[in-house]
Amino acid sequence: MWGATPLRRRSPCIACCAACTLISLLRAVYSPTTLVSVEGGYALISGRRIQVATVLGFCCTLLVLSTFHSVYAAALQESVQHELDLTRAALARGDLKAADEAVQKALHLNPGSPQALHLHGLVLLKSRKPTEAAEEFVRALKVKPAFAEALNDLAEVYAAQGKSAEAQQALTKAIEADPKHAESYLDLAKLYESQRDMPAAVKTYQGLLAVQPTHAEALFSLATLQDNAGETKAAAETLVRLTKAHPKHADAWYLTGRMAEKRNDLVEAAYAYKQAVAAKPDLVDAHYNLGFIYRSQGKSAEAEREFLEVLRYQPGYAEAHLNLGVVYTSMGMLDEAEREYVSAVALKPEYAEAHYNLGVFYELHRKDMPRALAQYRKYRELGGRDDRVERIVGSTFR
Repeated sequence: MWGATPLRRRSPCIACCAACTLISLLRAVYSPTTLVSVEGGYALISGRRIQVATVLGFCCTLLVLSTFHSVYAAALQESVQHELDLTRAALARGDLKAADEAVQKALHLNPGSPQALHLHGLVLLKSRKPTEAAEEFVRALKVKPAFAEALNDLAEVYAAQGKSAEAQQALTKAIEADPKHAESYLDLAKLYESQRDMPAAVKTYQGLLAVQPTHAEALFSLATLQDNAGETKAAAETLVRLTKAHPKHADAWYLTGRMAEKRNDLVEAAYAYKQAVAAKPDLVDAHYNLGFIYRSQGKSAEAEREFLEVLRYQPGYAEAHLNLGVVYTSMGMLDEAEREYVSAVALKPEYAEAHYNLGVFYELHRKDMPRALAQYRKYRELGGRDDRVERIVGSTFR
């Protein structure tokens, strides 16, 4: 009948199978009464009731055993899973002793469990026993060949042992086993990068993005490779995808700012750096670059704020002290400026530019030529070259 829902055929359960067996046996061995001829007429004789009792007992035994086996198997699986969960939890908190105890119990309950073998391999790997770990991963894969996690971890061991070909093969198999296994794509791409095979790395990142279009790490790594290869348009497009999907991705905004600076688009660069520090307030380099842009635009107050943020997170940042000194000089805050210049050369004595700026400060703002000359000479010793400094220093020897 059109439109009618078809009846599903149910799989026979153990009880049904036993009942069918019982019926078939009863048909063969049991008839309630039998009509026989006797002297003077007929009589009814009892059937084979002893055999019926035997059959019933046999079938009941089958039912009990089947039920017991099912209950036992379920309980065993539950116990194994409990130990596996304990192992994962112990690994997550770094308790290798507890992890080993739990996984050993799981293996005792089910020596052929691929999950238990894999976790035992992880325990060994974290215990700095890579060879034994690899053996466990291989054992797990013999039981379950399409085990992406085990293949990925085996590849990690191979890579650490310098077996790049084996690692590449294992990662490729992991992706074939699970086309959405992001970790294997990322590890394979990094392996290609270490081999300087950038086209293969790009292709691998793109493969991951084909199945997970907004994967943050894949997008950022792809954009970085594209930028390094001079493919600025492609890199910019990838970063737009990334920041649209992950608006708080600080590193993506920072890279966007750097690329904008390269093409001298300071407005976009400043916007990107502000987004970066909003997402990650302690991103020191973004604060520094933003401060440098503000300084170049004559926005002294904004520049001061950014350089102070740099120093709040990283007090030993000599370049930030130097630029803050320049900002304070432009604001007429000479004592503060001198303090920052002195801090810069103290933190980084080989910093030629800091000696030059301190020399200029002493010469022009303190009118102290002896101290200015000392800084200029240090600047020259460090390889600095400036025609004006050459004339000043040279004139002192005439």
